[in-house]
Amino acid sequence: MGAQTEKRLVGRPVPRKEGRDKVTGQARYVDDLVFPGMLHGATVRSPAARGRIHAIQFGEGIPWDEFTIVTAKDIPGENGVALLVPDQPCLADSVVNHPEEPIVLLAHPDNYLLEEARRAVRIEVEPLPAVFTIEDSESKKEVIWGEDNVFKSYLVEKGNVDEVCAHADFIVEGEYRTGAQEQLYIENNGMIAVADPLKGVTVWGSLQCPYYVHKALMTLFGLPAEKIRVIQAETGGGFGGKEEYPSIIAGHAALLAWKSGKPVKIVYDRAEDMAATTKRHPSRTRHRTAVSKDGRLLGMEIDFVIDGGAYTTLSPVVLSRGTIHAAGPYFCPNVRIRSRAVATNAPPHGAFRGFGAPQSIFALERHMDRVARAVGLSPEEFRRRNFIQPGQATATGQVIREDVNMNHLLDRGLELSGYHEKTERFARENPGQQRKKGIGFASFMHGAGFTGSGEEHLASVVEVEATPQGRVRVLAASTEIGQGTNTVFSQIAAEALGLEYDRIEISKPDTAKVPNSGPTVASRTCMVVGKLVESATLGLKQTLIGSGLLQEGFSSAEFERACKRYIETQGPLRARSQYQPPPGIHWDDVRYQGDAYGTYAWAVYVAEVTVDMVTFETEVNDFVAVQEVGKVIHPVLAAGQIEGGVAQAIGYALYENVVWNEGRMLNSQMTNYLMPTAVDVPRIRVFFEELHYPYGPAGAKGIGELPMDGTAPAIVNAIENATGVSLHQIPVTPESLMEALAPLEQAGARG
Repeated sequence: MGAQTEKRLVGRPVPRKEGRDKVTGQARYVDDLVFPGMLHGATVRSPAARGRIHAIQFGEGIPWDEFTIVTAKDIPGENGVALLVPDQPCLADSVVNHPEEPIVLLAHPDNYLLEEARRAVRIEVEPLPAVFTIEDSESKKEVIWGEDNVFKSYLVEKGNVDEVCAHADFIVEGEYRTGAQEQLYIENNGMIAVADPLKGVTVWGSLQCPYYVHKALMTLFGLPAEKIRVIQAETGGGFGGKEEYPSIIAGHAALLAWKSGKPVKIVYDRAEDMAATTKRHPSRTRHRTAVSKDGRLLGMEIDFVIDGGAYTTLSPVVLSRGTIHAAGPYFCPNVRIRSRAVATNAPPHGAFRGFGAPQSIFALERHMDRVARAVGLSPEEFRRRNFIQPGQATATGQVIREDVNMNHLLDRGLELSGYHEKTERFARENPGQQRKKGIGFASFMHGAGFTGSGEEHLASVVEVEATPQGRVRVLAASTEIGQGTNTVFSQIAAEALGLEYDRIEISKPDTAKVPNSGPTVASRTCMVVGKLVESATLGLKQTLIGSGLLQEGFSSAEFERACKRYIETQGPLRARSQYQPPPGIHWDDVRYQGDAYGTYAWAVYVAEVTVDMVTFETEVNDFVAVQEVGKVIHPVLAAGQIEGGVAQAIGYALYENVVWNEGRMLNSQMTNYLMPTAVDVPRIRVFFEELHYPYGPAGAKGIGELPMDGTAPAIVNAIENATGVSLHQIPVTPESLMEALAPLEQAGARG
């Protein structure tokens, strides 16, 4: 075993697998790919938020005979985007339900002429009444198509909330809102398709989930699985924005290719990408909390609503995670959480890093500060009295079996940030200052993997194969989108075999070649799929040992000889692993009770801010992120995940305000949709605690979504500490802060 021990790779910052290709320009993104005879595609969208399509007119001055034109009548299969519910048409036929709804597709070799043609198409729509807010959706149900404004609802109940609220010492209520947020990945959405009725459909694209696109194209074209092939091109970021939407753009490119008989490329420009694709769901959360005199949580009643936009997309699962996380890392014997995703006439909202939890956790952590104030405790002490402990149950009745210690995480976060000293100093120094300092924190957790029985239904599969040269190839549909999948999988496989890191290869996700390991979402890639990589690799090793060709403690040369002999005598050397749930995990989909996740990552984040009382601008000066995430596979990539997530969530908290006008995004440019720059992001100090999780590879948990959850509430709690004003909505723009501070300033003037 000595030779293998020297090759330990887990926990080391090894070079990124795809790093060289990216920095040398060899990586090929969608827009780098060119096919012979390729056409460019464009989408003509609805001019109205809701209405009936009366006519499509093609303006003069355009050589329309040179164009490939596709409408709903050209779809060979079903006109629906196959996802959870196929309620969204690929191309609108008779009605439109949001102002970016695709109606007509155009293709032409000349991109300039194509854009001229798109502007020359006129869609005549008879407007119908529309709704654009959660409140309008709830009060004007008759306006919503089908007269049903709710895509999905959940009810989580534990204990008896009504009884405890009737006798509680304190009842504290609050309402909190979060806005939409654009994923703003570096690379816009793009797809290339080739299609023909005999050979089928092949697409190359910037995407997160190849098998989602595969399923959607099968439905759209009415073709069997073997006639559809989806290949991931190099992908410049996703954050959830390339989870479900690529199914639409892939369908559009493939329909144009099908009709024209030529390859078709569609790449959105930034304005179209921002206006037409999915965003984070806006939300409204209402809390009613019963508390005892000594600051113990007795009952939590939570009403959580998200704006789903015009079609279902992934709203049910976004709502699910937001619902389950709404009660946070606290023990409360009586909980009732009602939640629903409602329809509006905006483009459908969808997946975004955190998947509903950032919305409900923002509300919870703001409310916890409010409850602490109501009962006369500091935010720190109130949380300490209510943190969940091992052996206690969450809102869904999941008993915490791991050795969770939120008090330790809080101790570490407050110490590293200088929280106590700064709290006292800011209280002394702030009065009379134009620039006021504040500090605040948030405590939270995030479930890793799909919710409930989701992973069992996926039944993800990973395969590994060895070559005669002793190299090992990992075959999985999990995509590298900048987060380090290829690197982490290589570390896990190399560690399991005791081989050099460079002996591991990761196959490009291609549905014709790799099994379905599930989507690259939900903090599952490392923990769930990585465990399958580990298991399959160990299976391959045991095959060689069982055949007598290899012994424990082997060297790389011995492994290479064993692979060569096995393949020469017995054929391909492969191993496969399929997901099995950890023992003792039980989830009731009907009652929404039980073990919602195999495990959770736990965290405390502390933010220090300065608020300018003249300009009402907020800057984040320091940020400490302490989290327990199981074994850290790659410390640099893991820290990068936290740093990037915190930076993204700073935008969510302070800058990224989507401006809507009757369902249409008005600020769909990077010049008027403000996001934090390097100047706006402080040093983000990242610290890990490692609690071995036996059902993750080398003990790892999920990590990618976690930093989106706690950043915004920590910042807004700090703003309240600085200004004394209680804020209930993000983003906290200068305009909104000025409005919130106005009553205090008026009261001060009167005083």
